Amino acid sequence: MPHDWDAASYDRLPIPMTGWGLEVLGRLELRGDETVLDAGCGTGQVTEALRERLPRGRVIALDASPSMLAAALERLGADRVTYLEHDLMEPIPIDPVDAVFSTATFHWVRDHDRLFANLAAVLKAGGPLVAQCGGWGNLERVNAAAERAAGIDLISTKTYPTPEETWTRLEAEGFVDIETWLQEAPIELPQDELEPYLRTVILSGEVAKRSPEDPDDLVHAVAAELGEPLIDYVRLNILARKG
Repeated sequence: MPHDWDAASYDRLPIPMTGWGLEVLGRLELRGDETVLDAGCGTGQVTEALRERLPRGRVIALDASPSMLAAALERLGADRVTYLEHDLMEPIPIDPVDAVFSTATFHWVRDHDRLFANLAAVLKAGGPLVAQCGGWGNLERVNAAAERAAGIDLISTKTYPTPEETWTRLEAEGFVDIETWLQEAPIELPQDELEPYLRTVILSGEVAKRSPEDPDDLVHAVAAELGEPLIDYVRLNILARKG
């Protein structure tokens, strides 16, 4: 079961995923009357922009985190948005949609064969899949610091595939016109924002496993080992169409 998030803290941080998500949204061609699945809506920042592009359509905002969905509901209300708490590892209980959009989510799903099978099952023929997630090489520097400081392997709990692996999986599920590519996207945080960022974003899964007293020591140790507040993100971009 995916862990829940501290949605309020997440929303206050300088999260680069929002800017990346808006850029990826620009790749999604829409008439304005479609039903679009936002697979991993988070707090709804990018979902809000997606809804603006659907004046005669609607969004299905899916997320595995109750607190993220609550924050999205507070931001967006119920106008042309349906909310679904759901794990993408499981078949998605919705009618077929015209398009699937996703940012900063797929790397949290351990089995990408099942992920793309579940998405293909609810996407209409000819419908686009436009997505971005963590890709091969993502957070290697941060992960090395976590291993040295606390014996934690952050990468082992995520899926950071290569473009070639993703292309093959998509083709196996009937997708066509596939494009997959990596994009280096490092960010440098202000020093005083490093620990909140580690706690809320990168170490959130580890923090969720610990008692309330323990995470401070973990976050301090990883931040000290990391030193320079540079987060070495690598993004995997995905464009495809259901055949």
